[in-house]
Amino acid sequence: MFNLLVKYSAWAEGRDTLLASRIFEQTDKALIDRFSTNGQPDFAALLALPSLFVEETSGHGDKIARIGKITRVGRSGRDFALEYNYDGGISGIKNSVLQEIAPELNINDYELSRTHWAVKDADIYLALLRNLQPRRAQPRVFQLPEHENIEPSLISVMMPFDARFDAVYAALRQTAEAVGLRCQRADDIWENPVVIQDVVSLIDRSRVVICDCTGRNPNVFYEVGIAHTLGREVILITQAHADIPFDLRHLRYVHYLDNGEGLAALCDRLQTRLSDLVA
Repeated sequence: MFNLLVKYSAWAEGRDTLLASRIFEQTDKALIDRFSTNGQPDFAALLALPSLFVEETSGHGDKIARIGKITRVGRSGRDFALEYNYDGGISGIKNSVLQEIAPELNINDYELSRTHWAVKDADIYLALLRNLQPRRAQPRVFQLPEHENIEPSLISVMMPFDARFDAVYAALRQTAEAVGLRCQRADDIWENPVVIQDVVSLIDRSRVVICDCTGRNPNVFYEVGIAHTLGREVILITQAHADIPFDLRHLRYVHYLDNGEGLAALCDRLQTRLSDLVA
């Protein structure tokens, strides 16, 4: 729940007034009963709620609403004298944006053009998170969810779909498990009819992406680019120094030998790195 306070003019910084006769306008009766005592507003209860301070939507230009808390209420003639603080961690909200999410906040169309104090039965923080969190740009060849949903324990491995890499993958899975993480590669899953969508979805959910550049596989390089673009922690590994392309040679990578001793050494180095990342 939250207080909706709409005022005909801009709100002052921390202290202002609002018509006392307009309290509980556009408020459900059950909420009025809940926040009243002997027919009077229960300000102790109201002050415990977050508050949305809105300037009436009228005239020229887009008004900016703010989230905050009322700290004190007193009577001053026909008005309530309010003291309040804005939440500095939440940016202002344009009234045009507020109008778009108004139904989710139980705000009627005309309420933003009427001075009043209402109580709304809605989670304003959840509504802001759902609607105002920046949406990601959408590629054309595969899809991304609107917001990130990284799985903290997930490592994905990008390597050629070739049986010669099965022992390498088994070693990487063992290494991940040793530090409390789980490891997957795209051929472990089949969620979409298009393979690239499974690959991208796996990278997008991953906390760390390990990419084996051995053999200069073009698919792996494409996946390295996706992982870097999405801001994932990328660890490059290879069996041959020459397989790291020029544009990636400024990055650290792990060289390993494709034998029992070489895979053991690879696991030791990666375990140290992964332990640092999850610490």
